[in-house]
Amino acid sequence: MSALRSAPPPAGPEPAGEADPVEDYVAELSAALHGPARAKARLVEEIRGGLADTVDAHAGEGLAYRHAARRAVREFGTPDELVPGCQRELTIAQARHTARVAALTVPFLAACWLLVRSAGHDPYWPLRLLAAQLAGAAAAAGLLSAATLAATGSLARRVPTPRRLPLAVAWTGTASAVAMGVACVALVAASALASDWPSLFLAGALAATSHGMVAASSRACRRCARLPVRDPAA
Repeated sequence: MSALRSAPPPAGPEPAGEADPVEDYVAELSAALHGPARAKARLVEEIRGGLADTVDAHAGEGLAYRHAARRAVREFGTPDELVPGCQRELTIAQARHTARVAALTVPFLAACWLLVRSAGHDPYWPLRLLAAQLAGAAAAAGLLSAATLAATGSLARRVPTPRRLPLAVAWTGTASAVAMGVACVALVAASALASDWPSLFLAGALAATSHGMVAASSRACRRCARLPVRDPAA
């Protein structure tokens, strides 16, 4: 009897119209994960590849495809079991993405500051001073975010990535985006009043571009940072 129970189901024609267990599993897992599109696609593809290899191994033992696929899915664990570990990887990837975006805005903000300085002879200096201070604060936040790349890159091989680092990056990026937005408003207002308005208007455009770049990535980072993750050291 034990021999009969352990015998694999014979290979044969597959039922028409039945869903593919592997694709259903991958689709459910993908829907539950959030992070940078490329990193997420790469992670999901790795899991699909692992499932395909396991299915092939079971099919080589004589199992029909769907029986082999169901067994492979059971061996991998439920999507709910995989999501926390996968999400941690994607959350760190999103933090790195946000840090890179913030760091890339530094040249824009430096140009903004230089344009404000070039219009320094204009009598409407309070608005320009506010814009310069806000742009400087945003640039400092961008540099702080750039340090995240080291903390989650080569340094992470020797020192565990702090659990709250993605949330810190998210709020640092948010603060930078707010500063850029306020600087943009101040610069546009100054350009409407100043004689050297082209420089101030261009500075406002640069601040608006920087704001748009950082705000969207920071919002995605905040969302990822709030999701449950599994600490690999646990």
